[in-house]
Amino acid sequence: MSDAVDVFLGQWARERPDLDVSSMGIIGRMGRASQLLWRGVEEFLSGEGLERWEFDVLGTLRRSGEPYSLTPKELVAMTMVGGAAMTNRVDRLVARGLVTREVDPDNRRRTLVTLTPEGLEVIDRAVGGHVANQERLLAALDEGERERLAAVLRKLLVSLGDTLD
Repeated sequence: MSDAVDVFLGQWARERPDLDVSSMGIIGRMGRASQLLWRGVEEFLSGEGLERWEFDVLGTLRRSGEPYSLTPKELVAMTMVGGAAMTNRVDRLVARGLVTREVDPDNRRRTLVTLTPEGLEVIDRAVGGHVANQERLLAALDEGERERLAAVLRKLLVSLGDTLD
């Protein structure tokens, strides 16, 4: 079985047999897989009336636990977007009635972003289907392959500095 990356690697092997392009194959496959997987995720979320970034923010608030509130700074750290982008995202979610932005009653210097009851309903409805969709997208891999892939990707991400520390 071969994929599109095999074609590219074959071309490089023909044109530059002096180079070991195996790393190009790994990174190329990761990039192509990422694009295809995100396309599948976005198609599902679109059917739920959500954009990927909306699901990300709502999901981050939901998984934080009751009262489903985080500061904008915490949201930025957990979603890996910049502060200005997060401000825009929160503004748009406030306009949709899915979150509120209020002064923290325990510390008036902080702002809290909180899921509204409607936002909680939206994310709870979407997350079950999202997980089922991800299972569908990974159906070609058995349990052992998934565990090995997760371990290898975790090792790579940690080596590249991807931690929440």
